[in-house]
Amino acid sequence: MPVNTEIAIQKAALDKRYTELREEIRQALLRSDEEHFIDLAGQVRDLEDESLADLLVDLGLELIDMHLAEVREVEAALGRISSGTYGDCMDCGGEIEADRLRAYPTARRCWDCQSAYEKNHAVPNHSTL
Repeated sequence: MPVNTEIAIQKAALDKRYTELREEIRQALLRSDEEHFIDLAGQVRDLEDESLADLLVDLGLELIDMHLAEVREVEAALGRISSGTYGDCMDCGGEIEADRLRAYPTARRCWDCQSAYEKNHAVPNHSTL
């Protein structure tokens, strides 16, 4: 587990990100209310306009879904901090590298276990880095 100072720094960063995400979700919901995509879709002139309206609705919802998924990851990381398991790999039980946690504060696996997980759970025809 990382030292207490590092955990305090990570907790502050996670708390800040949590607040930012909640505000981004709130703003996205307000924007979607104001944009009246349903009205836009009802006023379309042709199939291309209808497709564009559908795309705008889908993009707005996808953005909110992405933010909600990240909120869940941040909440889980804060829970691990509270329970004293932050920095412990969920697969091998070893320590997650401090550099990894600095780069990805919600990490649940050490580098080796994450690499193995990605190899074993690869999606066919999906690009990877």
